Amino acid sequence: MHEPNENAYTRRLFLQQGLTLASMVTTVPWFVQNSAHAMMLPLGSQTASQAGVPEDRILVVVQLGGGNDGLNTVVPFGDSRYYNARPTLGIAAPGRAGNNLSALALDETSGIGLHPSMSGFKELYDDGVASIVQGVGYPNPNRSHFTSMDIWHTANTDAAGTGWLGRYYDAQCNGSPANDHAVAIGRTAPLALIGDQTKPVSFESADLFRWIGADLHDDLDDPYQRLNRTAPPKDVDDDGQMAFLMRTALDAQVSSDQIREAVSKRPLVPYPGGNLSQQLQTVGAMIRAELPTRVYYVTLGGFDTHAGQANQHAQLLRQLGDSLNSFYKDLKAQGNTDRVLTMVFSEFGRRVSQNASGGTDHGTAAPMYFIGDMVKPGLLGQHPSLTDLDQGDLKFTVDFRSIYTGVLTDWMNSPAQKILGGQFRKAQIIGATT
Repeated sequence: MHEPNENAYTRRLFLQQGLTLASMVTTVPWFVQNSAHAMMLPLGSQTASQAGVPEDRILVVVQLGGGNDGLNTVVPFGDSRYYNARPTLGIAAPGRAGNNLSALALDETSGIGLHPSMSGFKELYDDGVASIVQGVGYPNPNRSHFTSMDIWHTANTDAAGTGWLGRYYDAQCNGSPANDHAVAIGRTAPLALIGDQTKPVSFESADLFRWIGADLHDDLDDPYQRLNRTAPPKDVDDDGQMAFLMRTALDAQVSSDQIREAVSKRPLVPYPGGNLSQQLQTVGAMIRAELPTRVYYVTLGGFDTHAGQANQHAQLLRQLGDSLNSFYKDLKAQGNTDRVLTMVFSEFGRRVSQNASGGTDHGTAAPMYFIGDMVKPGLLGQHPSLTDLDQGDLKFTVDFRSIYTGVLTDWMNSPAQKILGGQFRKAQIIGATT
């Protein structure tokens, strides 16, 4: 590994573990405390608005980890070559195998449908609040989970640098403190959210987003509470380490209290079971509580379906479709569906042909999915050819950075070229906004 990448990787891990370090403030050296607390940034601790930034607009990113099989999610049932490549895994054309086992038709003319387990998403699609962008990828695709995910996170085909959403926050900060910080539901913050100036808040559950010193020993709680109750001494520089630590501790406590209070309330609609559903329910609660967060990030794993794909994939897509459906209905009950754009992606799709183990191996291009009142609804882009292949894989028809450009420009009102480090043709994801 080259030294620059090695340093970046070490730095990335350190940044992703920032909140864990922050919760151990009494047990780690002072220089580590400073670094950790610098990452434990509060939600909405700064009140100054940035000119031109639509702070009422929210982006929710749903990552499908493992490489979702796009061909069995958005099914080209009108193409016989699909069934030739997948004699046992192919999803039947609408009506061919009963309503519960055949594809849900999206476009009879082009022969495109959805996996039958995606009925929750199909309902949103039929209501005109969901879209599918076909054939999304990038040049010279990488079939490694980690590298390809880093490429998506950094918006850089070299998989180097900070995260694209982290750079979005950096651009809005413009050298000043951020008005809010991204929130990731999970053990570690994804690279996509890590910038040079701003760092995300990350927690696996709201109950864990709190000071845990008192759980370890009673003597650890009182010093922390004193930080929150006491103003910096008069002889302490306002920009000094002690004042900074006191402000950070108080702001983190306020953020923790806000989040835990928000998620303690019963949602306005029922959510299905499953990890993704729980994450989206948490996000919905924070949006309902009007926390000043513009980007939320959730993840559903398990899509690396090399063997026995049929049942596993069906269960995952059921969880995905039903969770997205409930999340949208929750936002609708709140009156927030015009404020929240939900974007779903995976690091790559699967190979066109099934393998000998009843599964599919790492591929390339795959669909992306968008939900919200502002999206341009329907099937967008061109479905990749099943004959003009790249070593047995689909050739992309839409560069994912064009998608990012559309989201940044038309939804986040941000300088996409500066953030992405290059100019890409803007994908028309957003239809109408208010």
